[in-house]
Amino acid sequence: MVNNRFLSLLTGLLIFIPSIINSQNKEITLDHIYRKGTFSQRTVAGLRSMDDGIHYTTMSNGSEILKFRYETGEQVEVIFSVNDLPGNEFRSFSNYEFSDDESLILFTTGREQIYRHSYRAGFFIWDIKERTITRLSETGKQQLATFSPNGSKVAFVFENNLYYRDLDTGREIRVTSDGSINEIINGAPDWVYEEEFSFNKAFAWSPDSRKLAFYRFDESHVKMFNMTLYGELYPQWYQFKYPKAGEDNSLVTIHVYDLETSSAVTIDTGTETDQYIPRIKWTQDPSKLAVYRLNRLQNHIEVLLADASSGRSEVLWSETNRYFIRETSDDMITFLEDGKHFIVMSERSGWMHFYLYNMNGRFLNAVTGGDWEVDRFIGVDHANRRLYYSSSETSPLQRNIYSIRLNGRDKRMLTPDEGANRAVFSNGFRYFINYHSDANTPTLITLHNARGRQIRILEDNSQLKQAVEEYAFSKTEFFTFTTSEGIDLNGFIIRPPDFDESKVYPLLMYVYGGPGHQAVRDSWNTRAWYQMLAQKGYVIACVDNRGTGARGEEFMKSTYLQLGKYETIDQIEAARYLGSKSYIDAGRIGIFGWSYGGYMAGLCMTLGADVFSLGVSGAPVTNWRFYDTIYTERYMRTPQENPDGYDDNSPINHVEKLRGKFMLIHGTADDNVHLQNTIEMVDRLIVADKQFELLLYPNHSHGIRGDAARHMYTRITDFILENL
Repeated sequence: MVNNRFLSLLTGLLIFIPSIINSQNKEITLDHIYRKGTFSQRTVAGLRSMDDGIHYTTMSNGSEILKFRYETGEQVEVIFSVNDLPGNEFRSFSNYEFSDDESLILFTTGREQIYRHSYRAGFFIWDIKERTITRLSETGKQQLATFSPNGSKVAFVFENNLYYRDLDTGREIRVTSDGSINEIINGAPDWVYEEEFSFNKAFAWSPDSRKLAFYRFDESHVKMFNMTLYGELYPQWYQFKYPKAGEDNSLVTIHVYDLETSSAVTIDTGTETDQYIPRIKWTQDPSKLAVYRLNRLQNHIEVLLADASSGRSEVLWSETNRYFIRETSDDMITFLEDGKHFIVMSERSGWMHFYLYNMNGRFLNAVTGGDWEVDRFIGVDHANRRLYYSSSETSPLQRNIYSIRLNGRDKRMLTPDEGANRAVFSNGFRYFINYHSDANTPTLITLHNARGRQIRILEDNSQLKQAVEEYAFSKTEFFTFTTSEGIDLNGFIIRPPDFDESKVYPLLMYVYGGPGHQAVRDSWNTRAWYQMLAQKGYVIACVDNRGTGARGEEFMKSTYLQLGKYETIDQIEAARYLGSKSYIDAGRIGIFGWSYGGYMAGLCMTLGADVFSLGVSGAPVTNWRFYDTIYTERYMRTPQENPDGYDDNSPINHVEKLRGKFMLIHGTADDNVHLQNTIEMVDRLIVADKQFELLLYPNHSHGIRGDAARHMYTRITDFILENL
């Protein structure tokens, strides 16, 4: 018989042991996040499959290219090291590209960022066999250096003109000569094309290396935007062309330059000039260039098939959408190697799927189908006529990798694990490297064969997993709730590590909410700052409102012509739903967002002033009239056509409703969402006699980086601790 005194002692010890363990958990600080890199992931960087499909290369510390065998993981060769250089040409590189025959390597060095995708750099060519290094050009830093398919030439852009270097003769040939800053651009996109159509190279070699197709942007009629850059006695005035909603765009034309005749033809893209050309793409036939033509309303797209010698064109394929065309990337059209077929990504069924056509433009069959979304085109195994892609078929929160025959049969799931999967295939699709994570597990990088069988682990991020355990990260949990309109919305929640449902906690909601975006996904996103706040006693939550992705066209496009309206309704309802929980203090609900999320935070703090008591709005759009043509008009049409849609849903017009604690943050050199948005909001807040806090970061663009990020999150954290 056990005496009562012993039982009391044992019970006391059992209660005390968890408290000892809990006290040993480490405290997350901003230094861990922004200076020490405690929660940074390891990855496999600069990965390139080699032509044989048996080996791949990676970049090591920006100083070496290492060659590995897929099947064994054995390092078989150091293909290049900066120590191989005969002189002091460069000591590190940020990118590399092989010529098609893998005899040459093109290195990118000394990169200087221009905008989101564009940069200038020094480029060098390394001859592997001869072990010689050649500077691409002596003109200064260039843009977009690219080998021709036969490896004998490299095209590039310098000061808005297109050039190429003949590697056999060493000659540098100037293709265009009318390039001029803020006037004419050849071979590179203007600001709005780069940002909204997501590309920075506006030229393409023909498959036979004999021609260069390129864009010419005449932005002379586009209005100038001015930014001040600080740091000198007299601050600099930076000017660039930025078309705001309803204003003039660049005049875009497409040209094909013949290297043998040193002459160019203009492609016939029709008589309408107020339109977009979101992509050009060579077919398998070097005499045929495909040109995407999109009307300004962005609800009708055509693919033109153009003769590269004469410039004459005809419509190969077209589609109209009652809202807007969502897919205009390289992946929208894929020409098969047989020269007889092409694949289209389209929402024609109300969900994003693949369709097969012949080169006469005749529909043959759907390749994929169902009430789920294709997420990403990966590639086509032309020899076996299989398409590889990722999709949200199992759940909008998940991403898995699949292959399927082009006739729509024999579908295979290659990555059955729940969470997020991203695959990089070898040439020939013999192997793939998979990057897998879930909301509570850092990325696991593994090698698989073509059928999905795991061969070995490349990186398990064990150090990060240990840190997550040591710092007692709370689990990210998913939930779904139904709004008053009967719409199911997905969310995640992070509770304090010592969460007690009988206690009451303040709630901080994170929001992005923009068209097609998803913040609520079963993938690793360190969220270390949210974990830090959870340690300090806050519940963190995020809900994907109407307009977000992976749930079909009607859900994603339900915000058409009314950006912000339904998203704000949904965020307010989500806050009320969470605030109804016994463990949430409904009087202490805050919201934080950046960019579109900053816009949403501004709307929630004004239109939802009775729900949200604190808001942090980073780099927000405060009036859609201030934002660019392509993005804004895609979802809103022009201000001239839809003035109420613009004005009713802009935070700048609702400042008098603000009641809670409000913080605005902006980088002064934000080329994307201009500081003008915040300045105009500040002016309206002052007139309305509303108090607020303002953080400005000199010369920072749309993202706040480096030491400034730590400074910013220090103040945001204190702002939350003081007021929520």
